Amino acid sequence: MKENPVYCAIDVPEIDAAGQLARQLRAHVGGLKIGKEFFYAHGQAGYEKLAGYGQNIFLDLKLHDIPNTVAAAVRTLVPLTPAYLNVHAAGGAEMMAAAASAADSAADEAKVIRPKMLAVTVLTSLSVADLNDIGVNGTPREQVLRLAALAAKNGMDGVVCSAEEVELLRREMGPNFNLVVPGIRPSGAPQHDQKRVMTPEAAIAAGADILVIGRAITQNPDPGRAAQAIADSLGMGE
Repeated sequence: MKENPVYCAIDVPEIDAAGQLARQLRAHVGGLKIGKEFFYAHGQAGYEKLAGYGQNIFLDLKLHDIPNTVAAAVRTLVPLTPAYLNVHAAGGAEMMAAAASAADSAADEAKVIRPKMLAVTVLTSLSVADLNDIGVNGTPREQVLRLAALAAKNGMDGVVCSAEEVELLRREMGPNFNLVVPGIRPSGAPQHDQKRVMTPEAAIAAGADILVIGRAITQNPDPGRAAQAIADSLGMGE
């Protein structure tokens, strides 16, 4: 059976609620995404509690600062052994290269598996108008491709992008470039604050590697059943 590509976003600040979700989901998802809301509330101890349920972890902190600061942050995070760790591609070539180098050296020093380093391209909440407001000309697709190419040249293993850019990036970046996709909504689910969304089936068909799904699972009365239904739709049934 193929590896389950669904990572559930544990975007809650309460450690007991997060732990309950991790327990409910461990047989139904491929991993957990731990973001700023939880990590800032509970830090390393909270991270280790969720990781203790045996899931792969995407540590979604979107690091974005001067190269030295990002590299220092990466060195402190690598020993936690996340499967994926990310930075903002908008931080530039030098920052991404510093992050990749820090991940290599920290993994060697701690004798752990190096996380796959991802660069966030364009947030799925942003539209063409939003990009124009911050001085970026062109479409999200054009900006995503530009940033993905820069990321690949500077040590990143893949990018975080919307499903709308997956087919383009898979064609342009090749089969081994990791595409991690938030903004995934099962058919009929509300979009909330996401603007560039797609169903799980369509995203996988387009070439996505990892699907990050949050509220469609975590706000369901039965998160385990909701996650399993998505796995079933992708041919990952138990």
